[in-house]
Amino acid sequence: MKNDGEILDLFEPAVKKWWLNKFEAYKSINNGYFTPPQRLAIPKIHFGRNTLICSPTGSGKTLSSFIAIINELFRIEKEEGLQNSIYCLYISPLKSLANDIHVNLDEPLTEIKEILKEEGNEITGIRHAIRHGDTSNYEKSKMLKKTPHILNTTPETLAIILNSPKFKEKLKTVQWVIIDEIHALADNKRGVHLSISLERLRELTNQEFLRIGCSATVEPLEMVADYLGGYYDDGYKRPVEIVDTRFVRSYDLKLLCPVDDLINKTPKEISEKLYEKLDRLIQTHENTLIFTNTRGGAERVLYNLRKRYPEKYDETNSGCHHGSLSKEKRLELEEKLKSGNLKFATTSSSLELGIDMPYIDLVVQIGSPKSVKTMLQRIGRAGHGIGKVAKGRIIALDRDELLECAVMLKKAMDGFIDKVHIPKGPLDVLIQHIYGIAINGYIELERVKNIVRRSYNYHDITDEEFKILLNYMTASYAGMDEKRIYSKIWYDPDTQMIGKTGKTARAIYYMNIGTIPDDFSCDVYLRGTTIWIGKLDEQYLDRLEKGDVFTLGGEHLKFQYRRGSKVYVDKTSERPNIPSWYSERLPLSYDLGRNILLFKKEAVSKYNAGRLLDLLSEYPLDSNATKSLYGLFNEQILYKGNDSVSTLNKMVVEGHIFDKKMHYYFHSNCGRKFNDGFSRAVAYALSKQYKLGVLVSISDTGFSLEFAKNQKVDIESAVRSLTPENIKDVLKQALDGTNLLKRMFRINATRSLMILRNYIGHKKSAKKQQVSADILISYAKSLDKFAPLEETLREIIEDSLELDNIREVLGEIRNGKLKINVIEVPIPTPMSFGIATLTASDSVLAENKNQLLKEFHQMVIKMIEYEKGISLEE
Repeated sequence: MKNDGEILDLFEPAVKKWWLNKFEAYKSINNGYFTPPQRLAIPKIHFGRNTLICSPTGSGKTLSSFIAIINELFRIEKEEGLQNSIYCLYISPLKSLANDIHVNLDEPLTEIKEILKEEGNEITGIRHAIRHGDTSNYEKSKMLKKTPHILNTTPETLAIILNSPKFKEKLKTVQWVIIDEIHALADNKRGVHLSISLERLRELTNQEFLRIGCSATVEPLEMVADYLGGYYDDGYKRPVEIVDTRFVRSYDLKLLCPVDDLINKTPKEISEKLYEKLDRLIQTHENTLIFTNTRGGAERVLYNLRKRYPEKYDETNSGCHHGSLSKEKRLELEEKLKSGNLKFATTSSSLELGIDMPYIDLVVQIGSPKSVKTMLQRIGRAGHGIGKVAKGRIIALDRDELLECAVMLKKAMDGFIDKVHIPKGPLDVLIQHIYGIAINGYIELERVKNIVRRSYNYHDITDEEFKILLNYMTASYAGMDEKRIYSKIWYDPDTQMIGKTGKTARAIYYMNIGTIPDDFSCDVYLRGTTIWIGKLDEQYLDRLEKGDVFTLGGEHLKFQYRRGSKVYVDKTSERPNIPSWYSERLPLSYDLGRNILLFKKEAVSKYNAGRLLDLLSEYPLDSNATKSLYGLFNEQILYKGNDSVSTLNKMVVEGHIFDKKMHYYFHSNCGRKFNDGFSRAVAYALSKQYKLGVLVSISDTGFSLEFAKNQKVDIESAVRSLTPENIKDVLKQALDGTNLLKRMFRINATRSLMILRNYIGHKKSAKKQQVSADILISYAKSLDKFAPLEETLREIIEDSLELDNIREVLGEIRNGKLKINVIEVPIPTPMSFGIATLTASDSVLAENKNQLLKEFHQMVIKMIEYEKGISLEE
């Protein structure tokens, strides 16, 4: 539409009056009555077009999705009266977000109703309510009698409602579905679950409903739009129009480094400067939100700021927010943030999405957020609203993070956002929904296939995959009954119909669906004794192989085996190869990693031309960060030359003898998920070719392979034995018998309803689920394409280990675009310090790591000075 007047004329008189009254004061800021996403989205929604709205936090995108719907609901109510049923579904990934939207809807609905009343139009009004896991049975029963016209819910609750005999009838009138924070759903199984629910909803409504997606940071827009829209029965995509105003807000971004030398300064000195800098930032702003990458980090920052500055910070004006805190504690802090009553708050990731915090004027991120989209999501919490600046400061505490964050900030300023990965064809989620469909009544299998294939996630599912699923769901494999794996449905090949089996099917469905897994901690025991050492998070076990060494309680322990929820170890004096933080930190995005490699190539070129400082001046860095980054490239190139720096065209592998073992450091720089998959494959190839045991350590910048120093190997040959065609099979073989496979099999067996979390009042803990899964996995392996095991392998290889990205890199190696450059070094190069000291990064060993870094650095400096005849002293 050409102007605001044309958009305003789309509104009912009362809605138009409300809008004019409400936003008159913002005309100068918004250049009119509408923000950019509102100006573009409202007409599209008004005229019935599926719409994906991408715009920053505080830009009015949620109201832009709701106002056209509110307008139409008031029109229907005034002209013909609304039925006692649901017209609009609002779906969000967070309960707190649903609660916040519920409160925010009150204002326009109440005030527009008052305007109508003043004009002599008495109407009942538009009802809205929340329904999720915390909603009481009393509230649910009230909704049946007095049904909300707008229902706020979550993906899991929608799936339950679709099987509610009475309440699902209330969904037949749905005309609009809003999916908020769509980026937080599209890249995981909750989003897959939702996509099938929407197609089941479409079966209920017997007509297309309007689909509206909202996100602050997502890419690629076209793929997410396809996910939102899905397909028609004839196989054509539902059209979705895109409103892209992701960069309408101004950002004030800067990378800070607390000291000018991150290697030679002690941890105590760095900590002192860090908290001094945090205090200055907090004191020069009204309300500050501090993100860390772990829950423990958020608690630690709060504790240290209060301890160091007791006269400034206490329980009344500061707090911490993360998922391990009680609901009451989180809500209390959220209310203080909403009202601006906190000087600062610390958090890990729990405040990335959700509640509006209008008083936050600064976001500080300690450590790398690992992706541009996460960084923008977090920093976007500051300066809530169009016309306000989103101000963010990132504080990096090591040189790898400095490099990572420098590129991240520059790419954000250039309009780059990391791509989202949307899972394709998860069988466990499909099992739940086919079970739900069968519970609702007999249905032809072909009709089920049509419903499923309308979902973006399952559009390409084959009849063979449906057969695998049916064999499992009908318990067609020999021995399933003996293993107490019972049928979920029956299938009649003559009539091609399916239906549910068992009288408790509906109760099983209600109590067991969903995709968020239970987790638990494992008890660690000294092998051959009853001596308990401590606990490990089960995800930590994903990287542990027999012989791996880790630290717990200050001791070095060698992993031997796991039985259920118990881990058995031996004490050892060997150096750890698995860092303690492995399971909690965010992984670097593959896309950002590739851009870092691109930057490295440019940095080397500029360095050789004497213009590296000119390049760094184009990046939002403070002087300490600039000095540290220049020092990193200067030392690297002086020590081992241009060819020691990995780029998009060259992967450097350093061979180094250390601690009486051979180490190979791969400078892949593609993120921890990629490195996890790639390292497993290379280690497997080496172990098969040379019959040796390989210990693997991984990080975001690369990975280390460790084995006996007297073993000669051809690293490049091992890498080249991997191809885009064989890598999937290699990873399957490499995963066999691993703790990762066992844990993910339990999770997928539970999602596939093979192991029930809840059954007729009895709850099975995650520990007991794992014991059952460990018993059943051998049986599953003996069968031909057993659905829960097939899905376990698909999820690990495709989603967790980034199969597509590994294939891309292997393709580049094969066609010569990416060279493998193996170099032998007496001391690790500065760019491999992070990998070489990876295993000393336990908090207990912080001093060891710092000392090791200093030793490596001093030896590199001495070698440069000796070989080049120059002095690198200040």
